[in-house]
Amino acid sequence: MGEQIAGLDVLGEEYYADPHSYHAKLREQAAATEIVLPRGTKAWLVTRYEEGRLALADPRFSKHFERFPEVMERNRVAGDQPITFDQSLVQHMLNMDPPGHTRLRKLVTKAFTARRVEQLRPRIQEITDRLLDEMAGQSEVDLIDALAFPLPITVICEMLDVPMDERDEFRVWSNVLVGGGPDVQAVQEAGAQMAGYLSRLVEHKRANPGDDFFSALVHASEDGDQLDQMELIAMAFLLLVAGHETTVNLIANGVYHLMRNPEQLDKLRADRSLLPGAVEEFLRYESPVNQATFRYTTEDVELGDVLIPKDSVVVVSLSGGNRDESRFPDADRFDITRPAGGHLAFGHGVHYCLGAPLARMEGEIAVGSLLDRFDLTPAAEPDSLRWRSGALIRGLHSLPVSLTPRGPR
Repeated sequence: MGEQIAGLDVLGEEYYADPHSYHAKLREQAAATEIVLPRGTKAWLVTRYEEGRLALADPRFSKHFERFPEVMERNRVAGDQPITFDQSLVQHMLNMDPPGHTRLRKLVTKAFTARRVEQLRPRIQEITDRLLDEMAGQSEVDLIDALAFPLPITVICEMLDVPMDERDEFRVWSNVLVGGGPDVQAVQEAGAQMAGYLSRLVEHKRANPGDDFFSALVHASEDGDQLDQMELIAMAFLLLVAGHETTVNLIANGVYHLMRNPEQLDKLRADRSLLPGAVEEFLRYESPVNQATFRYTTEDVELGDVLIPKDSVVVVSLSGGNRDESRFPDADRFDITRPAGGHLAFGHGVHYCLGAPLARMEGEIAVGSLLDRFDLTPAAEPDSLRWRSGALIRGLHSLPVSLTPRGPR
């Protein structure tokens, strides 16, 4: 690693380019290691599987938003004042502990049933087929722009009945907020625009309820309980961002590694029953979320061989746990026939990803349909591809692919 502050490594561009080798080094040394996050906050980075799983589910690692600013400030060792997000974007269930989290999750789960998700299958296939039709006349595409981004953003925008004409602006705001780059003003402006946009959306849904997922959310009630305006904006933010950012990278990262491992691609072509397991391996091997969102300790906690003091910021590396040899033998090998399951890509515990079934479905339909239609080869040297900056999301800026049609379906 390059830069250090107070004797601790600072996570920066070198880390974003290859977090895996850094995690491997840390895993050998300890269950958790103190580092400095890109904005100058000291945190404990958990890189082992068992300890990561424990930290994701143990209530001593809190996610409640109200104390975040104080705890972040307490652990700041460099940098300017931390960014303060619009409060209406913060108060969602990913930033809450039980019982507040339990209440919100119960309300949103009513609108996010397995039946509702399964009903989306024909529409997801239809959107995928249309995108592949548009790719058919081209010999080379950026797979992210052509398929991996438009598919999940279209699905989640239709679920929430978000007008598609604002999709590109939404993508820009989302990338700025998730990347959390060095330009504080840009991040805060993106947050304000996003909050204003979602506030208008909530008002529209109140006045014009429909049969869409978002209407169900606005009007969902449990024993007379409903989400208030701030909670609805925050929930819409969480679902829109989580509903596309992660699946973009699930699809693109998976195809990237299939192309880098042609024998795995051949196996999948020859036996399509391997597709669900392949999606699990995409999730494990190059997890779309590199690090889980922040937690902090509410007391001193012994985690493996490390004592983490009270009021410490703790970051669980999902991709670190997913490459832990003690849980996944030969973990650095991409193997779509590996026994599926057990990975941390969707988290663990009460915050386990609500959208996991939707993400899996989108991944299977997108990759399966793509392989039905085209032979794929990389259109750029792997070393020339750039990974997005930021410790949270693991994804490529672009994925140039050469396409050869496979004849009639």
